Amino acid sequence: MTEQIARSEKQLGAILRRVRKQRGLTQSQLGEKIHLRQATISKLEDGAPATQLATVIAALAALDLELVVRPRSQAKPEDIEGLF
Repeated sequence: MTEQIARSEKQLGAILRRVRKQRGLTQSQLGEKIHLRQATISKLEDGAPATQLATVIAALAALDLELVVRPRSQAKPEDIEGLF
């Protein structure tokens, strides 16, 4: 899997949805792995702004992903949108 950039809740949700599907998991199955309801996974993937950081971290771990924090590149927003 290549590195992906998320600069918003929606972009992060889209990445998580894509990886979940690549792993062959349903929202319910991912929820079971991290002890959350399917509806919570759905909100996370939709980019709901009130999602708790602990939920994001648990979902990343369950999908064998990690969060990397680095200085923001100077790309324009339209350049980033093309990645999704």
